[in-house]
Amino acid sequence: MSTAMQGRVLALAGLVQALAEVRRIADTGQSDAGSLQVALDSVFRLEADSPADVYGGASALRPGLRLLRGWLRNEDAAGRDPMLPKLALSVLQLERRFVASEAAGKVRDGIERLGPQAAQLGGTHPEVLAGLGRLYADTVSHLRPRVMVQGNPHYLGQSSVVAEIRAVLLAALRSAVLWRQLGGSLWDLALRRREMAAAVDDLL
Repeated sequence: MSTAMQGRVLALAGLVQALAEVRRIADTGQSDAGSLQVALDSVFRLEADSPADVYGGASALRPGLRLLRGWLRNEDAAGRDPMLPKLALSVLQLERRFVASEAAGKVRDGIERLGPQAAQLGGTHPEVLAGLGRLYADTVSHLRPRVMVQGNPHYLGQSSVVAEIRAVLLAALRSAVLWRQLGGSLWDLALRRREMAAAVDDLL
């Protein structure tokens, strides 16, 4: 299995894992500490040596890899969240607009400004989450198509929950950009599912 395909699969797993976290937060108001850490740390690793290093190692993406394998093989249909594939497609479509816009440079500048605070407090600290949430709202939120997150209105009405969701959406977008940089395209999802599933098996 080519290392290029493994890199693309890792990036997609990062995207899926982040969006599963978005859905969890939107529905329950709570996040999984491990998945949240992986997602937000990836936002600040702008100059990683390899795709795996973006996420702190391939093992950190096991939940996302398992989700991705289920989709690629059409397994566990009853237990899957039907909103996740729609969210993933929205982010992959948004990525094209994002990289061609002024927002990409503004997001990078904002992440670099927040970097020292994240290094001191941790990427999941409420102040860092709030900063990333504001950055998303000021930049990515103005692009189309907008990523529409559905969930429990009680939690989606809380500013801290909304900031956390936006911060994790930045992580999902970071994975989408990485996927495209590694040669990924929507055609892969249609024509190379078997090869991608084999790469997931190798990584797991």
